[in-house]
Amino acid sequence: EKKDAADSYNKNLPRAKELRQIPIGDRTVQGLNISPDGRFVSYRLTRTAIDTKTTIVPTYVTETGFTTEISGRTKVGAPQNSSEYFIYDREKDTVLTIKADSIRGIHDLPDYVKDYPAKFEQKIKNPPVRPITVANVSWSPKGSHAIIDIHSQDNKDRWLMLFDTSAEKLKLMDRQRDEAWIGGPGTGGFGGTNSGWISENVFWFQSEATGYSHLYTVNVATGEKKQLTSGNYEVQQAQLSRDKKSFYITTNEVHPGEQQFYRLPVNGGKTERITTMTGANQVTISPDEKYIAILYSYSNKPWELFLQEGKPGAKPEQITTNAMSDEFRSYPWRDPELITFTARDGVQVYARVYKPSTPAAGKPSVLFVHGAGYLQNAHKWWSSYFREYMFNNLLADNGYYVMDIDYRGSAGYGRDWRTGIYRHMGGKDLDDHIDAANYLVKTYGVDPKRIGMYGGSYGGFMTLMALFTAPDVFAAGAALRPVTDWANYNHGYTSNILNEPYNDSLAYKKSSPIYFAPGLKSHLLICHGMVDVNVHFQDAVKLTQRLIELGKDNWEIAPYPMEDHGFVEPSSWTDEYKRIFKLFEAELKK
Repeated sequence: EKKDAADSYNKNLPRAKELRQIPIGDRTVQGLNISPDGRFVSYRLTRTAIDTKTTIVPTYVTETGFTTEISGRTKVGAPQNSSEYFIYDREKDTVLTIKADSIRGIHDLPDYVKDYPAKFEQKIKNPPVRPITVANVSWSPKGSHAIIDIHSQDNKDRWLMLFDTSAEKLKLMDRQRDEAWIGGPGTGGFGGTNSGWISENVFWFQSEATGYSHLYTVNVATGEKKQLTSGNYEVQQAQLSRDKKSFYITTNEVHPGEQQFYRLPVNGGKTERITTMTGANQVTISPDEKYIAILYSYSNKPWELFLQEGKPGAKPEQITTNAMSDEFRSYPWRDPELITFTARDGVQVYARVYKPSTPAAGKPSVLFVHGAGYLQNAHKWWSSYFREYMFNNLLADNGYYVMDIDYRGSAGYGRDWRTGIYRHMGGKDLDDHIDAANYLVKTYGVDPKRIGMYGGSYGGFMTLMALFTAPDVFAAGAALRPVTDWANYNHGYTSNILNEPYNDSLAYKKSSPIYFAPGLKSHLLICHGMVDVNVHFQDAVKLTQRLIELGKDNWEIAPYPMEDHGFVEPSSWTDEYKRIFKLFEAELKK
């Protein structure tokens, strides 16, 4: 009887509303985001690209004695995954498709197609809708609107589109167009997107519209935009305060080579500088916003932790003292001189200079080239290239002038500097190094026939371009884990700068060292890890074959069978730098 009564009771209960089923087919659900009121669900459905070939990286030194294979990445130009974007309205039980065909400028082709009139004749006559990527969906605090951050897949455009929940339509709030590629701090490039809501109707974001990444707000009700910061500097970090009355920002306004922390009124105005130590101040704010933890370093002082009240004039208190051992402290590490020199096109290039106390006979010099391209190293804080920093000290101890420049394409100097290498890597960035060599000759009297170069990854690529295309400027070079043909590299990085190889072959021909190998005159050392899953050892192998075919005899290659892109074993690092030092001693001091 009890069971029958329970069954009868359960049958008479109100039926729970069945959940809506949305078919996804062979696609994957990603990016689920629910509005604060729970009414809307935004998501994307992604279909994996088919017929996409990935590389393999052989591993020769194994426990079994058999060669194994690491499954690698795709190459630039490989088919990309495709996605569709949707917003589900739970109240209306409807699905809205986010379509790009009505977005202003969605048909605008990149300027480079003009160099290929026959290839792009039909697209120029009838421009198609460019594929898009939704980088972020940000719902307002009450959920009455959302800002949808949309990028064109060719990364020439970024649109901030308002989704009005009452009208269920998209409206343009801001568009940034860059004929090179969208990037810079907080804009959705390598550092990610930085944006959010101040109130139900006011949205804040970062943009490089003026040439430098700055803070902006837009009132989505009126469409009014306001620039909160301005000047020839970058807002590198931004965070809204808990009470939404101010921003906490990190900028390089004081000097391109410094990072300082400020408080800024939410509507703009005068900033209050909170940090004062010269160098880099990387700040974490306490939950109550009364204190800041500062990860601080200087050119010759590694990172330590400091604590400070979060207000101007407060004194930072050092918490840790673990970064330097007694042995490390026993050596007088140089504080490199931070200088600028004038490039051939009139712009100022920032550089670090390590001076020898006693120059060697003939005054030899070496240029170190940082990697990544978009990275900063001529600054006032402890370098991520700490091994190279120590090696540069060793070179200076042995009589070399050493220079390390933030060439075109480096981070920290705004949009035009960042995109100065568009469609020609090894163009303006190499010119900057040649101009640096001339500066060393004129300023310090170094022998123009005793100038060497070394660097890894992008620095290795640059060393190859220098020795192949400016052989009378550089007497020797060490190219470490270098890209030799950009068509071999990945899609995300390379397609931004050179577009795709099948669409812009001219850019790849101008930018790939392998095409300029006949120009080698000086002595070249190539060092490369054989299990490099970033810049594959294949690049070094292809160049090796090309140099053999050309009959060149002034080069050598050192393969490292168990090393990836960044070496792990101290013995490998030691071997590599011994070889570089031996090269410079032999070629720059003879």
